[in-house]
Amino acid sequence: MTLAGIELRYLITEMNKQVKDYYVSNIYGVSRNSILFKLHHAEKPDLLIMFSTFGLWITGIKINQMEENRLIKRLRNDLLRSKISEIKQLGSERIVYMTFSGFDQEFILVGEFFGDGNIILCNKDMKILSLLHSIDVRHRKLAVGLNYVPPPSSGLNTLEVTKENIEEIKTSSTPVVRWIGRTLGLPGKYAEEIIKISNLNPDKLGNTLSDKEVEDIFQATKGLISKVIIGDHDAYIIRDAKNPDVIPIPLGDMNQRTNVLKVSSFMEGLDSLFSENLLEHGKSSQSTTANQKITELEHKLEEQNKAILLVKERSSSISSVAKALLDISYTGITSIEDPAIQPLLNKYNSQTARESGIFLINVNGEKIKVDPTSSIQAIASALFNESKKQMRATDTINLEKKKTEKSLELVKKQASVAQNSIVFAVQKKKEWFERYRWFITSDDRLAIGGRDASSNSAVIRKHLNKNDMVFHAEIVGSPFFLLRESTENDLVSVKEVAQATVCFSRAWRAGVYGLNAYWIKPDQVKTAAPSGQFIAKGSFVIDGSRNFVQVTALQLAIGLYEKDESYLLMCGTPQAIKKNCIYFVTIEPSGMDMTEFAKKVKLEFMKFKEKEEIVRAISIDDFIRVLPAGESHIVEAGHGEAYN
Repeated sequence: MTLAGIELRYLITEMNKQVKDYYVSNIYGVSRNSILFKLHHAEKPDLLIMFSTFGLWITGIKINQMEENRLIKRLRNDLLRSKISEIKQLGSERIVYMTFSGFDQEFILVGEFFGDGNIILCNKDMKILSLLHSIDVRHRKLAVGLNYVPPPSSGLNTLEVTKENIEEIKTSSTPVVRWIGRTLGLPGKYAEEIIKISNLNPDKLGNTLSDKEVEDIFQATKGLISKVIIGDHDAYIIRDAKNPDVIPIPLGDMNQRTNVLKVSSFMEGLDSLFSENLLEHGKSSQSTTANQKITELEHKLEEQNKAILLVKERSSSISSVAKALLDISYTGITSIEDPAIQPLLNKYNSQTARESGIFLINVNGEKIKVDPTSSIQAIASALFNESKKQMRATDTINLEKKKTEKSLELVKKQASVAQNSIVFAVQKKKEWFERYRWFITSDDRLAIGGRDASSNSAVIRKHLNKNDMVFHAEIVGSPFFLLRESTENDLVSVKEVAQATVCFSRAWRAGVYGLNAYWIKPDQVKTAAPSGQFIAKGSFVIDGSRNFVQVTALQLAIGLYEKDESYLLMCGTPQAIKKNCIYFVTIEPSGMDMTEFAKKVKLEFMKFKEKEEIVRAISIDDFIRVLPAGESHIVEAGHGEAYN
């Protein structure tokens, strides 16, 4: 399926609402024609945007890289950490400009979603910095260094259609359904729906329409376009084997359709179908490359088998001639040039000959030099030696054959692995607390803490309740932690949150042991600075006495936590993680940097075979996200109490 201009307008409107204040945290190459943007917000769940040559949409599916994408390096250099300031459509064309702003720079990513499609990165002056496909045709040229020029307009802007535009149908002898599709640039499914709403015969000619019928077409057109672009949807996926599609509104007689699935939104349906198409493309691409290599190796193996058979036949023929000569020598014939020899040779498809003065015996095309003055027995012996020499050649061919067989087996295995490696993870809807540091204490209390200045501020300003306890460590760079709905009598939880507060502070990176954390009541936290003073973002004024808790251990654990049939990564004190999780890894400061360590932790979790596929679907980014800042190493791993 391809996107219609009116569908694209709806998607852009929705995306502009959702991406506000997000920044680009990562960019992935999915295929040679598709790019995945990961967007992050300090207080909202991450978003994924797929930008492909056939459209763009918010996705809930993260597909692993299937093919190299030539734009990725440049896009990462220019767009990482920038914000999407605007997404706009060029009229009703299937062309989108996505503007990225940040660090006093502005870049525009152009998507052309027609034909073979294209993705073009431009600076703010629309000079092309990189692009997927260069173009050199009569009406425009696209290449690095040139200014981006859109293709000539296809005509009427469908989003601004007027009654006067529709009245032009009366000057045409074209059937109305064809005129609407062609003039308004609408797919046939929408043109047919407009005719259906207008109660007209689709084959009726435009110049035979009455004024009322033209008015009906205009109203039906405006109504349908409005429904699609404002999101007044009742969306369906149509699983037609030849032409699967997603429709934002019912079209035609839905009762007559088969393989129809109702979906909660057009975006969701689009994501499902387009992502399936991407995965199928990836598998097909991997299969095509592998199959070509397999075909080449199989052909090579076939040729080697033929060569072995040919050499064996030739060796056998030479041996037969040698044996026949040896037999005839016992009758008293002593010379190879004796007339009685030739009939014998003919019997074995052989003959004697002279070439350039050299005497030869030609056996099935194999020319063997012999001395005609030698005895028949000597010549037979020479032929036996040649037969053995030919057989030794099969040893060399067999060695090459074994190499080919091994290569073929390896390529087939790699093809299977490559296909299975085309995996995807459905991005689950995150719990509200997952945007922060969080864990469940041994007393089943929720603890949440800030990750940075912005989330530190959000923890206090948005989530602090009157029955919470507020924790902070005695070190610059400490997060604020909240112990929800608890009192000082919850001694175990108090100690655990104090330890987590210190561990998630700069103490971990610096390896500082023996620090204190303290807790206070909510009303002791003042969000405004005293008159004439200033406090940094993420900092607060503490009023009154503080209740100190000494923390002697710098130790955390990461656990796989099962919640409502889904699985979350939780990081907190070892005792809390062991109690609440089905599998855990305990860690301490120093060792490997966060990225490499996250990979090591994931590999350790993969040893939990019962949940191996679940762990495999958790991204390295999610493992990095739960780790404390700084280097770490693993102390122990195993099943938690929740495993039972």
